[in-house]
Amino acid sequence: MQDYVDQERVLVEVVAEEASAPRPVTMAGIFRVPDAMWERIAPLIPLPAKVHRFGGGAPRVPNREVLDAIFFVLRTGAQWHALDATGICSGSTAHRRFQEWEKAGLFDLLWATALADYDAGVGIDWSFMSIDGSMGKARWEAEVRARTRPIAGSLASNVA
Repeated sequence: MQDYVDQERVLVEVVAEEASAPRPVTMAGIFRVPDAMWERIAPLIPLPAKVHRFGGGAPRVPNREVLDAIFFVLRTGAQWHALDATGICSGSTAHRRFQEWEKAGLFDLLWATALADYDAGVGIDWSFMSIDGSMGKARWEAEVRARTRPIAGSLASNVA
């Protein structure tokens, strides 16, 4: 009986600790782009390709929220529509902006900028490079080799 009472007291203590603990961080907080990184990325983001001529429609979702959502999808491998449950932003908005920014060359520019920063800070050893074999087209030399002769037909029955 004493063991049961002790277990109950421990359970009450654990529940009290959980109640006083800070609230868990949301997905939007975990995958948020750091401020220093955002300050470098923000000027690179292109202006919207098309704006409604009368200024109507829903207000545009801030670029930082959309970038957080895009990085969430790229880091987790989640589907675009899974963003709807995270509270970061709508999956359709993130996908549409991803396509818009990809077409404008933003991600190539981010890659080149990050590569230049790494080369300036740490240095890239360009003397060693490797190309994966799957990147090249597989050679098919069937036309060069002699064709395999067909097996002669047999009049014997296949039935045993």
